[in-house]
Amino acid sequence: MSNPVSIAGKAGWLGESHLQRLLAALTDGGEEARVAGGAVRNALIGQPVADIDIATTTVPEETIRRAEAAGFKTVPTGIEHGTVTAVAQGKAYEVTTLRADIETDGRRAKVSFGRDWKADAERRDFTINALYAEADGTVVDLVGGIADIEARRLRFIGDPEARIREDYLRILRFFRFFAWYGDGRPDAEGLKACARLKQGLDQLSVERVWWELKKLLSAPDPSRALLWMRQAGILTAVLPESEKWGIDAIHGLTKTEKDLAWAPDPLLRLEAVMPPDAARMKTLAERLRLSVSEASRLRNWAITAAVDPKTTEGELAKRLYFGDRQGFVDRLRLLLASARARAVEDNDALLEAGGFSRLLGFAEKWQNPVFPLKGADLTTLGASPGPKLGATLKNLEKEWVESGFALDRGALLKRAAEALES
Repeated sequence: MSNPVSIAGKAGWLGESHLQRLLAALTDGGEEARVAGGAVRNALIGQPVADIDIATTTVPEETIRRAEAAGFKTVPTGIEHGTVTAVAQGKAYEVTTLRADIETDGRRAKVSFGRDWKADAERRDFTINALYAEADGTVVDLVGGIADIEARRLRFIGDPEARIREDYLRILRFFRFFAWYGDGRPDAEGLKACARLKQGLDQLSVERVWWELKKLLSAPDPSRALLWMRQAGILTAVLPESEKWGIDAIHGLTKTEKDLAWAPDPLLRLEAVMPPDAARMKTLAERLRLSVSEASRLRNWAITAAVDPKTTEGELAKRLYFGDRQGFVDRLRLLLASARARAVEDNDALLEAGGFSRLLGFAEKWQNPVFPLKGADLTTLGASPGPKLGATLKNLEKEWVESGFALDRGALLKRAAEALES
């Protein structure tokens, strides 16, 4: 028999006293409790662990009793589905009773509580997410998840169509987890099932869809997942605004991010696969209920005209003053990534990349200067409040910008006096 796989030594969080105390409380008297899901998966892969979930044979009421007796505060965050959150000194653990689905409608499930670890594993979505770890770190694998982690293979547990019909969000999760943990081509049966059942995505709340898309777009390199989503008709289903628009730009962007140490930016990556069309961005923002800041960023990117790589910094400064800095930064980053991708075979593109890099550095550091005059300065000169004062002030501001922000307050006041006298 091969030696059991263990995360001991790979997961510093496993030795935390709060976690060990909670696991001990939940395993007393013949019950069992194990760390479950993503924490185990990430420990085996060597990736950071954000949340630690626990699966247990204790029913929710008993989970609460035992956790509180061990000094934890409890919150019934999803008690109808068996989930209780146990908190100690600001550290939260989501504890869920072993379950089996007895009824599903593609969005949510009715569950029954049980004591069968294999049944609990088989109700989960993917093999790599159905791993458990004992308190000592020993990994319990009932569905072949360890082998799939080693092969960087993402597979549904059991029949892919059955898993998807339980919750259509699993279509997007298939591509999200493939982007994060998969290699090569996606599992053929899983891909076919996602394509066949994509109409089920219409049943999902837009908030869940956008959350999954952002997670996918935050992966180290989501380009292969997006390509397969496009080919399977999934990308058009969830982002119809991208229809008839290529996604090749995402490859150059992710390579540039890696080469220049840019942090993954899900909104910039979204822009890379969308047309710079303000009307489409408005529709997308409303349909997916994006936040105000997200919607504003997409709109400002779309209405910001492309920049020529030969543009001088002085010319760019004028555009930045009247425009949106983030919109220009996004435009320039995408232009730079595109030029770098073409520069492999095109010397002209290499020169373009140099120009865009220079302009991007300028835009990223840009801070709008403060116009030296206010309306009160003009009323002091005898101007009456009204349209003429506003127009005069606006014209003076344009002159100031055209001067490269060189006209000082004295010169502007002199011009203001002359304009008011005319």
